[in-house]
Amino acid sequence: MVAIKNSVLTLIVVLAICLTALHAVKAAGPAPSTSGTASLKGVVKFEGTAPKPKLISMSADPSCAKQHSGPVFAQEVVTDAKGDLENVVVFISEGLGDRTFDAPTQPVVVEQKGCMYQPHVLAVRANQPLHVVNDDPTSHNIHPTPANNREWNKAEPPGSSVDESFAREEIAIPVKCNLHPWMHGYVAVFKHPFFAVTGKDGSFDLSSLPPGTYTIKAWHEKLGTSTQTITIGANETKEISFVFKAM
Repeated sequence: MVAIKNSVLTLIVVLAICLTALHAVKAAGPAPSTSGTASLKGVVKFEGTAPKPKLISMSADPSCAKQHSGPVFAQEVVTDAKGDLENVVVFISEGLGDRTFDAPTQPVVVEQKGCMYQPHVLAVRANQPLHVVNDDPTSHNIHPTPANNREWNKAEPPGSSVDESFAREEIAIPVKCNLHPWMHGYVAVFKHPFFAVTGKDGSFDLSSLPPGTYTIKAWHEKLGTSTQTITIGANETKEISFVFKAM
C-alpha cells in the first residue's frame, strides 16, 4: 500500500509540473518572428540660393512682439550653411500593402509660443491625440483647414489647451490662427508609423521597416514633393538623399 501511495503521489506531482509548463507556454503566446526589419536613413538638401526669409511684423499685437529680442522671420524655407533643409516630411507612400497599425495613445504636442507654432511642421498618426498648448499672454485660435478631415476652429485663451485628432491620412493639413495672420503651420497625418520630419540637419530615419519595395516621398510646404523607389532587405540599412531646388 505504501508503494502504491508513493506512486500516486509521484504521478500527481508529474502531472502538476506538466500542467504548469503548458500554462506558461500558452501565456507566452506564439514565439516572436525572427524575420529582420530594415532601416532607411538619409538627408534632405536644398540646392542653389535659398530664398530670403520674409520678415514678420507683429506690431498688431504688442504682447507678441515683446517676446522676441530681435527680428522674427517666416519658416517657409529653412536651411543651414550646408544646404540641409528643415521641416520636410519624409514618408512611405506605397509598399506596405494591407498592413494595419494601432494608433499611439501618447499625444503629440504643438505649442503656440511667441505667437509662432512650435514645431512649424509636425506629423501624427490618424486618431492619435494632438495636444495644442497656448503658452502666450494673448489669445489664439487654432484653425486647421483640411481637405480630407473634419475642420475645426477653437479659441484658446492664455494658458489654455485643446485636444483634438484627425481620423484620416492627409499630407499635409494647413493650420492657422485667425487672430494673428502670420501664424501658420502644417500637420501631416499618417495611417502608419513610417515617417519623419527633418530637423536642422536635414536628416531622417525610417527604422523597423518590413523588408520590401517602397515608394518614398519627401514633402515640403513650398518646394513640392520628391519621390524615390527603393528595395530593402531584412537586416539591411540603406541611405538615400533628396534634393530640392528653388521653384
